[in-house]
Amino acid sequence: MIIAVDGSAASGKGTLAKRLARHFDLAHLDTGSLYRALGLQLLRQGASPENIDEVQAISESQRLDLRLCDDPQIRTDEIASIASIIAPITAVRANLLKLQRDFAARPPHGKGAVLDGRDIGSVVLPDAPIKLFIDADLEVRADRRIKELLRAGQSAMFRDVLEDMRVRDQRDRERDVAPLRAVSDARIIDTSDMDADQVFAAALDHIATITAE
Repeated sequence: MIIAVDGSAASGKGTLAKRLARHFDLAHLDTGSLYRALGLQLLRQGASPENIDEVQAISESQRLDLRLCDDPQIRTDEIASIASIIAPITAVRANLLKLQRDFAARPPHGKGAVLDGRDIGSVVLPDAPIKLFIDADLEVRADRRIKELLRAGQSAMFRDVLEDMRVRDQRDRERDVAPLRAVSDARIIDTSDMDADQVFAAALDHIATITAE
């Protein structure tokens, strides 16, 4: 079983993808963490935001340690800065695209794979039999992000988070390469007025329909 989960920031796609992976015994890959994981791998080899070797970045992207995707350090500002520098490198993007497709084709464990991100159904796995697109109103997503930050002990102003998310949405949806969009055969789930259990139930209903065909 291969499940592609796309969606906007703080829409609930990551939570849903992890839950589906546990439910169906699938390997899970949060593709949004790949560039941060690569940034951490480079940092531990002496790189910094002021000293990025493009050749080294390309080389390391061919042997990225996926365990770094779960390392809390990838959420630091320093790693975010490195990730933003290496993400536009064409060869790095190509190598990580291959990594994602290889993960789906040969999952490290389980009975298949669920990948979540912003271009899984449209670019990474366009032939995936099950595609979900998760979205929610901007204000709802900003409120969720504020709560996440507070739980992590960080302070933030709602208006700042809202504006940052608005800009990010615009960038994701209007970029030339792999823009965020719901493909025609994806099941769109608006989570604005849904809790995690309701989102999970909606996804299961759709998957049951697809697998019964």
